[in-house]
Amino acid sequence: MAVSNLVVDEPETDAAAVTSSSSFYLAMRILPATQRDAMYRIYAFCRAVDDIADGNAPRPERSAALQRWREDIDACYAGTPRPLLAALTRHIRTFDLQREDFHAMIDGMAMDAAADICAPDEATLDLYCDRVASAAGRLSVRVFGMPDEPGRALAHHLGRALQLTNILRDVDEDAVINRCYLPRELLAREGIAATNPSAIADDPSLPRVCSILAERALGHFREADAIMDASPKKTVRAPRIMSGVYRCLLERTLERGFDLPRPPVAKPRLRLAMIVARYALF
Repeated sequence: MAVSNLVVDEPETDAAAVTSSSSFYLAMRILPATQRDAMYRIYAFCRAVDDIADGNAPRPERSAALQRWREDIDACYAGTPRPLLAALTRHIRTFDLQREDFHAMIDGMAMDAAADICAPDEATLDLYCDRVASAAGRLSVRVFGMPDEPGRALAHHLGRALQLTNILRDVDEDAVINRCYLPRELLAREGIAATNPSAIADDPSLPRVCSILAERALGHFREADAIMDASPKKTVRAPRIMSGVYRCLLERTLERGFDLPRPPVAKPRLRLAMIVARYALF
């Protein structure tokens, strides 16, 4: 639990340090001070519960640590937060952040903590994406100042686009830790047995599965773009950068391809800087 004690009510510079390795850091940096600090602390919460889920502690200990976070979030809404959560509690009130979205994020991490996920069915994969990605989006769009309906729609589509991009980029990294998030229905269509993440990652039919999932991600990116095109520019500058960064990562992943061997996907830093400059400056 060291991470959770580190991140949530230190000065803004310390919260930023926790966030600085994120692909979203530059998107957060362009926000006004109060929104920026709120996003740092939301991200710090996400990092804390993610680190618990991905940690090496025995599964019962990870589940207990996530349960303590549920209780901590409830204490924020009761007005009795731990001192380290006082700043997050202020942002909860300022931006009317919803308790169920924090709980959904914890529930998503609990899915990873409970067992090694291997080829979930489509419904379970979509639930996982909603919890670990779109729930964070629903918190974020309130900070950005978007109205409820387009904000929730953007969180739905952009969250899924980002998470599917992560899944496609990290097939081999996930297999090393005995996980596979590719849906079993797509695997079955290509005759791939959904039993062992390493065997799935090495199957010669895997590229066809990944191309289908990539088209799905691109569809979510297009839906997110349409929502942002119809929204006031000042409310979507940060999600524009988030979308641009991850779309670039997806493009790099597709350029690399899914045939073996698959080298890691490097971030194209010059292109990312151009994306940030486009929406930060103009």
